[in-house]
Amino acid sequence: MDNTRVFKMAFASVYPHYVAKAEKKGRTKDELHAVIHWLTGYDQQALERQIAQRVDFETFFAQAPRINPNVSKITGVICGYRVEAIEDKLMQQIRYLDKLVDELAKGKAMDKILRK
Repeated sequence: MDNTRVFKMAFASVYPHYVAKAEKKGRTKDELHAVIHWLTGYDQQALERQIAQRVDFETFFAQAPRINPNVSKITGVICGYRVEAIEDKLMQQIRYLDKLVDELAKGKAMDKILRK
């Protein structure tokens, strides 16, 4: 499977969809940001900079200050794939983010989403 197209997608082009998905289900942009911060280690300013610079997903995750050490606790199916079984590290990180946004939109409690 060639994931190059996904890796080269601008994070900023997908970000509004994450916001819309969360807000449509009654969640806030701040909650979405908390999820992104937890996963990547980006603070608010760094996240805004990544969005403004329109970096692709590959760069977004490569420059992430710190991928949360608890990502292995993210399990389940997203887009038909078990996230814990995805072999490509970058695709797995992208799907981790998708899974967290999905859990947020489904109303899961923040402490459960952030694996506390």
